[in-house]
Amino acid sequence: MITTDAVAPVPKCAPLERSVIAQRLGKCALLPSLSSINSVLREMLNAEQRFTAQIADVIRRDPSMTTRMLRLVNSLYYGLSTPITNIEEAVFYLGIRQVRQLAMSTPIIEDLQKISHHSPFPWREFWQHCIATAILTREITGAIRPVQDEMEYVAGLLHDVGRIVMAAEFPTHFEAVCALGKGSQRDLRELEVEVLGLDHCELGAMYLKHNRLPDIIVEAAMYHVEPDRASHHRELVAAVQLANYMVRLGRTEKTGSLEPATEEEWLQLAGWDILFPKRMEEERALLRASLKHSLERLPHILDAII
Repeated sequence: MITTDAVAPVPKCAPLERSVIAQRLGKCALLPSLSSINSVLREMLNAEQRFTAQIADVIRRDPSMTTRMLRLVNSLYYGLSTPITNIEEAVFYLGIRQVRQLAMSTPIIEDLQKISHHSPFPWREFWQHCIATAILTREITGAIRPVQDEMEYVAGLLHDVGRIVMAAEFPTHFEAVCALGKGSQRDLRELEVEVLGLDHCELGAMYLKHNRLPDIIVEAAMYHVEPDRASHHRELVAAVQLANYMVRLGRTEKTGSLEPATEEEWLQLAGWDILFPKRMEEERALLRASLKHSLERLPHILDAII
């Protein structure tokens, strides 16, 4: 279900044929951040020899990332007697992994913000949800197997990209979904199919495929609600599902695109059986405890990033 902060009349619009939707998406401009994510910094962060001074020098060329990094490090290490204002020092405190994630998420968020900012929707809350899902997705996959890159993080970050695409390319339909969802108990995806002709999962997958993203990212967007339907990357899609619900766990109000989820719903998700098909319950319990601890720290991180 989806809600907005103010009651609005339902715009009049008719569902579109899938071919029409595909044609509209085909005319969308390709986003540079999705095909080449801060390539200079990415290569440096992945290099075997990483020099803090060189990484800091690249970061300084990006005012947006510089600002976010300093906000993040001072938020996480607020107990320091003197605020950190030096990029090299920030890189040292945050570590390569967090710097790499910030380097990848910053241009993606800024590109997608440009195409969605005209729509009256709580986008800051939405992006905080996406970033939190990305962070927890990586933590979940890291508990299952060694993680070599940030593909899991990007999959979590972009799992709901279909909602952004709907707001940008089909604004009247998006507003209609928001209006119909206000105070309704109906499922968001059901409303989207009724109003537009397909849901945000399929729309996001179509958009990512158009941007030539890897299949693993496309499947995460397409099947993050139903990971058992994924054909090739079920473990990652399952991790995105668990992370997505975890972020919503414990919410008491329906705000923006985020409806509350209960722990019972979270524990019954198909993702658990996909990730732990033959493992002991103790392993699930350990991961759940770790995720709940991470969830407590997320507000500081999210407020600093966006």
